Amino acid sequence: MAETATKTPKTEPKTKSEPKKPPRAKPASNKTYMAKQSEIKQKWWLIDAKDKVVGRLATEIAMILMGKHRPDYTPHVITGDFVVVINAEKVVLTGKKWEQKRYTHYTGYPGLHVEYAGERLARRPELILSEAVRRMLPKNKLSFKRIANLKVYAGTEHPHQAQQPQPFETAAKAK
Repeated sequence: MAETATKTPKTEPKTKSEPKKPPRAKPASNKTYMAKQSEIKQKWWLIDAKDKVVGRLATEIAMILMGKHRPDYTPHVITGDFVVVINAEKVVLTGKKWEQKRYTHYTGYPGLHVEYAGERLARRPELILSEAVRRMLPKNKLSFKRIANLKVYAGTEHPHQAQQPQPFETAAKAK
């Protein structure tokens, strides 16, 4: 049997006439910026919820409360701002959710307490939006402090004039 050897093509050696690549520039700093609570200056925002879809509005409010709209966002520090929401009674749910969406909670007795979205709007309209925002926040110890920065009011009046909240234009669609 004859052995057949396969020859690999040889590459030509590099000539010394090829220019050398310049050394890579090192980054100015390899450290990630972590905000401290004392460095954060929280702002107050005013959001009008009139004719806005609940879920779309709640996602934007949750982002503001977490501080993800800021360049100095740090996950383990409260970098979010305060949010004042007015006209919570005029929010919109899409489809047949006013009749079909159920809010349940356990009372301590057998059975659940069930309330539909239409009933909750008549009883306490600010709960619809605040519960939607609370459920969109991360489930950790900071979420309790973040949700405390949310102030929801059913009408147009609110007691936070002294903080001079700035109007925040949301991208949430009006129905």
